[in-house]
Amino acid sequence: MKKITLTVREVSELLGLSLTTVYSMVQMSEIPHARLKGKILFHRPTIETWLISGAKKEVEKVEE
Repeated sequence: MKKITLTVREVSELLGLSLTTVYSMVQMSEIPHARLKGKILFHRPTIETWLISGAKKEVEKVEE
């Protein structure tokens, strides 16, 4: 069973980005996240949807 939340490290591995980049994206509210008792967490289904919607936008830009 997949975990429902992901850590910064797990998201960085999933996206192929550095930890610094993920932290920067969080700080700039460029990626959906939540803070719980000082921890930054990501809801896996939300991140997956965010990735898919971002990919669709990129495809639309290329097709235009």
